[in-house]
Amino acid sequence: MILGVIPARGGSKGIPRKNIRLLAGKPLLAWSIEAALGSKLLDRAVVSTEDPEIAEVARRHGAEVLARPAALASDETLTLPVLQHALEKIPAETVVLLQPTSPVREAGLVDRCIKRFLKTGADSLATGYWCKAQEYGKGQARRQEIPGFFVDDGNVYVIKAELLRRGDRYGKKIERVVLDREQNLDLDDEFDFRMAERILR
Repeated sequence: MILGVIPARGGSKGIPRKNIRLLAGKPLLAWSIEAALGSKLLDRAVVSTEDPEIAEVARRHGAEVLARPAALASDETLTLPVLQHALEKIPAETVVLLQPTSPVREAGLVDRCIKRFLKTGADSLATGYWCKAQEYGKGQARRQEIPGFFVDDGNVYVIKAELLRRGDRYGKKIERVVLDREQNLDLDDEFDFRMAERILR
């Protein structure tokens, strides 16, 4: 089984109630729910939350809700134990993580990532971009000469469930899918919301 997990806790500090705040006419969470429902390869998808209001919004937009313990919804909670909890409740071979804070996804992106993951036999896959930055004062190489490094953008992750159960999100064979800059957007503040609003409209 390929399980989609959308983690959406209620205690966002940077932007209160971020996951259900309206973005381009619908709750932020709804954009990721629509991406999951639009996938032909996900066997099942759930919204993991401890928050009753978020759960109601998720159901209203067609999602199945997985009740998350409050202990897994604090500011300090990492994503890994949230995914492990989902696997305890719903056995699966592969997990697709869709974060609500990445609402800009081209049509078919989720399935494109799953297909690439399966074709390459990867342990994990992430979308993102190549960063060519260098610290000021540490070098004068031209941008074209900087090898750079891959930065995951939070949009789509595909991971072997057996790795997650062992406490590993990456594995040894990592696959990367480079996206355009609009899809790299990860909403952390008001500026990000304004950018996403313009892009989605």
